[in-house]
Amino acid sequence: MKTTIRRSGDRGHANHGWLESYHSFSFADYYDPRWMGFRSLRVINDDIVMPGGGFGTHPHRDMEIITYVLSGSLEHKDSMGNGRVIRAGDVQYMAAGTGVQHSEFNPAPDEAVHLLQIWIQPDQRGVKPRYAEQSFASAASGRLHLVTSKTGRDGSIAIHQDADLWLAKLNAGDRVTHALAPGRHAWAHVAEGEVMLNGERLGPGDAAAIDETGVLELTGTRQAQVLLFDLN
Repeated sequence: MKTTIRRSGDRGHANHGWLESYHSFSFADYYDPRWMGFRSLRVINDDIVMPGGGFGTHPHRDMEIITYVLSGSLEHKDSMGNGRVIRAGDVQYMAAGTGVQHSEFNPAPDEAVHLLQIWIQPDQRGVKPRYAEQSFASAASGRLHLVTSKTGRDGSIAIHQDADLWLAKLNAGDRVTHALAPGRHAWAHVAEGEVMLNGERLGPGDAAAIDETGVLELTGTRQAQVLLFDLN
């Protein structure tokens, strides 16, 4: 398997006081032509939002937006009429499609919120905006959980792209495998903790791009969460 490691410390970084953000791919003022995205995966921002801080109302269109909360809580409002507070273990999905306005802020008075914001390029433009969420807070450790898919199979969230997103929660010693079919590509992002990926040690914020068919083996060396994208 051809594997390219993307280390946490090599990511883009911005500190705005109320927001500290690490960018796996080029975003806002961070630009690196080597890291413009991976297949249909365009953004992974590792964000910490301070109490009371947040993103004011702003527009998006023609992007699949996924948010995964690692700790704390995030209040969401959008022009589709959704108003939610999502918490640790929750996944939120929004198809921006023809256009949507939304805002997010940390409603807690004394706790930062740690989240991953993910953008996936859709396979069609101009779709009707839509919203969905699921909680993985009580998802079992030691296995892969399907979060998104093109068809919404097995209870996953249906998105406008052939992009399977799996969540692995691992305790030390837990091991999961994922077979990468011919013509598919994978991006593994360590959200928390530490794992071994096919013998390569990956820590918090580290990632790996896999470009050839084979079996991915993830082993927890301490408690960890990994997002695994299986992309066309």
